[in-house]
Amino acid sequence: MKPKVKSDFDIIIVGAGMVGLTIASLLKDDQLRIAVVDKSDTPPVPMVSELESSNFDARVSALSAASREILKRAGAWRIIESKRYCDFSSMFVWDADGTGSVKFSAEELSVPRLGTIIENSFVIDALLENLYKKANLEIFRPCSIISLDEGDESVLLETEDNIRLRAKLVIAADGVNSKIRELANFRVREWEYNHDAIVATVKTESPHQEMALQRFMQTGPLAFLPLCTGLEIDCQDWSSIVWSAEPSYAKKLFSLSDDEFCFELTQASESRLGRIIDCSRRHLFPLRQRHAVNYSKRRIALAGDAAHSIHPLAGQGANLGLLDAEALVNKITEGLNAGREVADPVIMDRYQRARKAHNLGMMGLMQGFKHLFADETMIVRWLRNVGMSSINDMSMVKNYLARQAMGLDS
Repeated sequence: MKPKVKSDFDIIIVGAGMVGLTIASLLKDDQLRIAVVDKSDTPPVPMVSELESSNFDARVSALSAASREILKRAGAWRIIESKRYCDFSSMFVWDADGTGSVKFSAEELSVPRLGTIIENSFVIDALLENLYKKANLEIFRPCSIISLDEGDESVLLETEDNIRLRAKLVIAADGVNSKIRELANFRVREWEYNHDAIVATVKTESPHQEMALQRFMQTGPLAFLPLCTGLEIDCQDWSSIVWSAEPSYAKKLFSLSDDEFCFELTQASESRLGRIIDCSRRHLFPLRQRHAVNYSKRRIALAGDAAHSIHPLAGQGANLGLLDAEALVNKITEGLNAGREVADPVIMDRYQRARKAHNLGMMGLMQGFKHLFADETMIVRWLRNVGMSSINDMSMVKNYLARQAMGLDS
């Protein structure tokens, strides 16, 4: 069958997740012809009517203040505000094998919130609603890329449906297993975390009171992220959990019945929110850290998880991806205003310099935390607890760390 040839584009964004759609939304230049390509069908509309754990999206993000501002500039936050999200005003972190703990508070920082927990589907839905109004954008889905041919003037993509798409610049925002990154032969460095993550929505006996929780254990960290059932409903019984553990232990937990898992979760959380009384379907996935050696190659750029993936320990994955999106669009816009071509090597180099060091720094920090809390030697346990308690008593240091982690100074 002869392939169909579609009109050429200036930019093709592969991946219709949060990062890809944010890039498309931030590209304000109506003269640019943009295509968004995604292998999945149209995402389902999020459910909000019934208070059941199964109606929450298992994928949630802890958005920083910087990420909220990016989504505002993308035109999505006003749509999200009419749906549901949960601001959290405090965060309690403690060590399972000692007395060390730290509590971060929005009040101490004189800010309205530390961050916002939101289901990914609501962000994607809002970004799509905003994008459908753009006349210079075309969305192809479901559409799977099977080949890539990079020439001097353009990149040619071919799909399973025999469609050919050509652009001056291709942006890979297609996740940790990026097909574009693979086809373009980007070099990637990988590190094993030796952890699997269990993700689920749970109902707790006691309200979360807009507090996020994180407990560090020898087997891995456990996080509770507060959820809201609706903007008009004062219900604080639901949380999203991310339980990272050594693979054998994670698989054991995953195989338990719901009642057994709820019991184990209650014990692991030291009943901070009382008894766990309900649990949604659990999802299990392996954790690996990946980082592309370069974020661009000729006419192809990587963004978000396609460029780097990080342990969910601090919930920074989505925030790093949205910062990538903003930086890439800013560099493209600055270049176009200076008369450069959309895929000019100078633009791509500036994008990489703007993001690579920050991303590597955060990845190194998370790797360090992982090793620190997995070490059970007596001296390390003592230093851990003394360090956490000392930080909790040093408000200037603690608040500086909080502002950096939450993107409050971005």
